[in-house]
Amino acid sequence: QVQLVESGGGLVQSGGSLRLSCAASGNIFGVNVMGWYRQAPGKQRELVASCLSVGSTNYADSVKGRFTISRDNAKNTVSLQMNSLKPEDTAVYYCNIRLIMLSRDYWGQGTQVTVSS
Repeated sequence: QVQLVESGGGLVQSGGSLRLSCAASGNIFGVNVMGWYRQAPGKQRELVASCLSVGSTNYADSVKGRFTISRDNAKNTVSLQMNSLKPEDTAVYYCNIRLIMLSRDYWGQGTQVTVSS
């Protein structure tokens, strides 16, 4: 079993910045992907950014150049630095870890990000 604990989020004005952090604990082994998804009201959950344990990153087109994902493999943490935030970034953000060998996904409880115009 794997547990994810998120922190960060909140209310910020358009153009502002926020940082989300997530710590994973439990039975984590092998190649894995840690990332952030978001879900706005009435919309499907979508990938924001992800980072493979061996280093490669992936971003949604809508956040490229504004968001940066980073992870610390030794601590099993992942962070998302969000700059130049826009009202359309408003959503609940979820931390995710995917254990490749087991084909299992684990999710955090979600944290609200609200960007006011």
